[in-house]
Amino acid sequence: MAPVFVDFDRVCLAYDAASGNAVEDITLRIQQGDFVAIVGPSGCGKSTFMKLCSGLRAPTQGTVVVGGREVAGPLTIVGMAFQAPNLLPWRTTLDNVLLPLEIVEPYRSNFKRKRAEYAERATALLKTVGLESSEPKFPWQLSGGMQQRTSICRALIHEPKLLMLDEPFSALDTFTREELWCVLHDLWAAKRFTVVLVTHDLREATFLANRVYCMSGRPGRIVAAREIDLPRPRDLETTYTDKFTQIVHDLREHIGRIRKA
Repeated sequence: MAPVFVDFDRVCLAYDAASGNAVEDITLRIQQGDFVAIVGPSGCGKSTFMKLCSGLRAPTQGTVVVGGREVAGPLTIVGMAFQAPNLLPWRTTLDNVLLPLEIVEPYRSNFKRKRAEYAERATALLKTVGLESSEPKFPWQLSGGMQQRTSICRALIHEPKLLMLDEPFSALDTFTREELWCVLHDLWAAKRFTVVLVTHDLREATFLANRVYCMSGRPGRIVAAREIDLPRPRDLETTYTDKFTQIVHDLREHIGRIRKA
């Protein structure tokens, strides 16, 4: 069994005294190399969980341990991608992917000297997501799906041990979204970094994750965990199987009960 990589122990977070806890009494463990998804109703604290996990917010109570160390600030071992790609419009695809290496140590100190080596790494990563000919293009020359692929490559370029994804595909059309599920699945299968995916899409969570956690309404608590015992590797044909449909249905029932509670 892989070692525990993310460890939440009775974690609460209140943004201010007046609003009360955003998340409350969260205890869970994520093993190294695991792929988990967090689902729940809007405002339940899914993004707050992400901030706690990456060190962007400190808990009001409890402890968050990542990689064997208690989190005391933003972590450089984390890569992050969001709903909006947030690519810099004046930078090419290649330069957008290279951006973390310009600002994150130990790469920053060596960036000028090793730029050619880093560019080769970025090119190889872009090739894995089908963007091998897009290095010189600017964001406005890319489709939405291509921009999101670039964003994922940027999150992975410094080889993070933990990848945090906050609704990364929700703004895309169905066909592009499902195509990127497969891209992400294959990247994870090849690299086996630890992934935490925050999503509203129960099909997405079921297709990608090994385990899905359901959160309650505010204050967010983990109220259910479902192991996704679908075989890997997975392709889109998996989404048409009876077992896949049953898992999605079970998760939807959990969320429905949460909404009524």
